[in-house]
Amino acid sequence: MTEKTKKMADSFIFNTYAREPVTFVRGSGCRLWDDRGKEYLDFVAGIAVCNLGHCPENLSKVICEQSKKLVHVSNLYYTEPQVELAKELIERSFADRVFFCNSGAEANEAALKLARKYSNDRYGPGRFHVISMKNSFHGRTLATLSATGQEKVQKGFEPLVEGFSWVPFDSVEAVEEAMTDKTCAVIVEPIQGEGGVRIPSSGYLRDLKTLCEERDVLLIFDEVQVGMGRTGWLFAHECEGVTPHIMTLAKALANGLPIGAMLAIERVAQAFVPGSHATTFGGTPLVTAVALETLKTIANPEFLEQVRKRGDYLLAKLRSLANRYDFVKEVRGRGLMVGMELTVEAQPVIRRCLEQGIVLNAVQGNVLRFTPPLIVEETDIDRLVSVLDDVFKELK
Repeated sequence: MTEKTKKMADSFIFNTYAREPVTFVRGSGCRLWDDRGKEYLDFVAGIAVCNLGHCPENLSKVICEQSKKLVHVSNLYYTEPQVELAKELIERSFADRVFFCNSGAEANEAALKLARKYSNDRYGPGRFHVISMKNSFHGRTLATLSATGQEKVQKGFEPLVEGFSWVPFDSVEAVEEAMTDKTCAVIVEPIQGEGGVRIPSSGYLRDLKTLCEERDVLLIFDEVQVGMGRTGWLFAHECEGVTPHIMTLAKALANGLPIGAMLAIERVAQAFVPGSHATTFGGTPLVTAVALETLKTIANPEFLEQVRKRGDYLLAKLRSLANRYDFVKEVRGRGLMVGMELTVEAQPVIRRCLEQGIVLNAVQGNVLRFTPPLIVEETDIDRLVSVLDDVFKELK
């Protein structure tokens, strides 16, 4: 069946993914099953999307119930689930306003537009420059691609959108040097995901906020991958005791249904008025009803505490494993977002793990990225480490 599916996909679908040779047909919790009935332990979770696991009963119930009530009517009208989700997000964050869209790229696009519009309203034309970080990833629209600090994903799409520059991650001094009187915003991931699970030094985000406040430059936190409990805090920036002016969310916000959100403080949000920005499908009743249930589940303090404990356990187990193999350079992470940097290519490891029933992926070619559902158990982690140990022995 996989060969038939693969042949059809290769015939009909754009060749934009190097897919693994497996067809998944069912999921439950931290487990997936392919079309042959083989079971897999999932440590990708749709790339940090299915934070509550696959097909949790409470979300499936909401999907069924809401789909029988109302799916879509357009943002020309009010809908209750959207308003309730907005209220919940605002009450649990630094922000005063939220804009709903469909993806992380769209959320970041909205954030960049808002930053330019705010600066234009406040200072007039000419203040449009945005500073981003090298090895960052913010999306694949032309603007978010231009903000992304990775040449490999920009290649072939030149000319890029004007007004972006990139500086080394974890260097406030580099940001300060790059600022000019045209700078309107700094966009940064509290932890770089696609950049290799890079965690900044303590104080980096706070010092960035101080610098931005001094220059009246907006600070944007891209929490598309690291938000929604992934680090053991509802939002990754919370553990650093700092807030941005604008924040973006997506991926896990509705546990697999397409949604993005851009949140901002009131004085910045006022720059958007009717006609400034819009989306047809952003914040439909169906997806916001599911996102509301997802948010309430993840935001439970006991749930987040469990994520931190499981994250500590995963880090300890992977570091113990790493000590036995000289081709493991470093294990780093926070909560259940963990990277293992190798001195060799990661793809052979991923392929062998898949054959052994473990779903993994890699970033930057040599960094194994572990983003399991936040409901992962210690026994699941033990199984992962056991399989990795066997695969590493083969590699050694």
